[in-house]
Amino acid sequence: MIPAFPVYIFDVDGTLLDSAQDICSSVQQVLETTECYPVTFDFLKGYIGLHLINLFQDVLPHYTPGQIDDLIVRYRSTYLARGHQLTSVYPGVAEALAALGGRKATATTKGTPTTRAILSQFGLIGYFDHVQGTDGFPCKPAPDVILAALAALGARPEECLMVGDSPADMEAGKRAGVQTCAVRYGYGKTDQMARLEPDYWVDDLRALAPQP
Repeated sequence: MIPAFPVYIFDVDGTLLDSAQDICSSVQQVLETTECYPVTFDFLKGYIGLHLINLFQDVLPHYTPGQIDDLIVRYRSTYLARGHQLTSVYPGVAEALAALGGRKATATTKGTPTTRAILSQFGLIGYFDHVQGTDGFPCKPAPDVILAALAALGARPEECLMVGDSPADMEAGKRAGVQTCAVRYGYGKTDQMARLEPDYWVDDLRALAPQP
């Protein structure tokens, strides 16, 4: 049984939202305009939650930083234009957020305005006391976005549980000094997360809520 925490910080893609179709399709659309070899959906899923620089540098290693920046701008425009049509809330997420006590924040690679917009679109924004995007911070697995969320809430690391679906989430949580909970239903490989020794595992976010 997972104890109650005063503060919960959530990753977004692969934890709250099943957004892989929109993200990966947008990346594929951008890469079609380059000389990049075809990349599969499953290959791209492995990069969700990391900075786009990681992906574009890996598949187009000869591109200059300026060319990579241009691809990122084009991706963001393409992604927003899709309107999240193929994105959905994972089962049980709204119920879990409603049942959990404590304060709640996000810690995501997305920017804060985009995160606010998508949480609003899917009816989740009201559950959060603070929405924290990367906004120029180093991306996870660096701890900065988690530490920024804690600072915004006036919370201490020992009060917090970080919930995410990727090794980057688990490493960022460990480096921030918070406890971590890995979800098995997202995009991260469970064997890679296991090597980072999460404090808790769940198959459904409702397992975080107090049990009757």
